Amino acid sequence: MEIKYYDKPFDKFKGLMFKKDFNYGIRLRSNGIHTFFMKECIDVYLTDRNYKVLYVYKCLKPNKIVLPKKSVFYTYEFPLNKTSYKIGDKIET
Repeated sequence: MEIKYYDKPFDKFKGLMFKKDFNYGIRLRSNGIHTFFMKECIDVYLTDRNYKVLYVYKCLKPNKIVLPKKSVFYTYEFPLNKTSYKIGDKIET
């Protein structure tokens, strides 16, 4: 699956807000996110700087907050059920 890297401030702020039926993932340089204004559930993975998965949020619903976590460097957002990473896996970018 294609992963887009959002590094500009507006891109990071907007993320996947207002999107529906997208077929790609995004990577943000962030240790926490929100799902305000999301149209559907997403799968979220928080990784360290070596892309090792530290936290997994399957089917994160709209209007939720994932508070910043220590040791997290990147946040990945994917369409629901399109990925199956587990804690300890490495996300190839």
